[in-house]
Amino acid sequence: MNMIYSNPFSLQGKHVLVTGASSGIGREVAVWLSSQGARITLVARDIPRLEETLLRLEGEGHTIAVVDFLNEQDVSGWMKRISKEVAPFDGLVHAAGVQAPMPIRATSLSHWEKIMSTNVTSSFSLIKAFRQKGVCLDGSSIVLFSSVMAKVGEPALMGYCASKGAVESMVRAAAIELAREGIRVNCVAPGVVKTEMTETLKDLVGGGSMEIIEQKHPLGFGVPADVAYAVNYLLSPAARWVTGTALVVDGGYLA
Repeated sequence: MNMIYSNPFSLQGKHVLVTGASSGIGREVAVWLSSQGARITLVARDIPRLEETLLRLEGEGHTIAVVDFLNEQDVSGWMKRISKEVAPFDGLVHAAGVQAPMPIRATSLSHWEKIMSTNVTSSFSLIKAFRQKGVCLDGSSIVLFSSVMAKVGEPALMGYCASKGAVESMVRAAAIELAREGIRVNCVAPGVVKTEMTETLKDLVGGGSMEIIEQKHPLGFGVPADVAYAVNYLLSPAARWVTGTALVVDGGYLA
């Protein structure tokens, strides 16, 4: 069936849950999506910082939902409550995550498991929760966050690389299974973006090493808005025929 939209990139009237919305890319995603007409449910652990994000949103009807994915046992029940109290969802953006660089020799099992829980298990829990009857609407879209590190390796990032590789595999499998339920599943795979996390990395590796990393990005480091625009596309009707893919937004890093 041919579907014609006056603006296929519009998110007008759509209800989108954004995790990691208290800072960095997650905050920028939430702010941008609100400017495109979306109603946002902001999710993170830090209430004061979520309230800062809330003040930056355009439009009305936005809400805050606090959760700690490492300790919340019933994500499905939590999301069902929100959908009943606010409205069913049209989209889910899981921007929360952790990088936590650590050389192999110094990586403990608990450190490894924290990375996997934060980046992989939380993604599974959210997908499982989102697809519940009544929680999301037909034609809805899930956008997870991968990284160029899913496709290449760097020293001290084995856990991060493994977790993002798992996210991309999860996206492919979920996309096939949930297509019959009218749910698209994709991810964005950014290169290095200028955020607070990047500053932490700079402190760890030093300014000289960061310059070398930036030189590997032919277009230089990105900014959070670059990623927000890609998320907008994957959530919108413009991407209605796109599922199971990783959209690379990396300034040419992988090239």
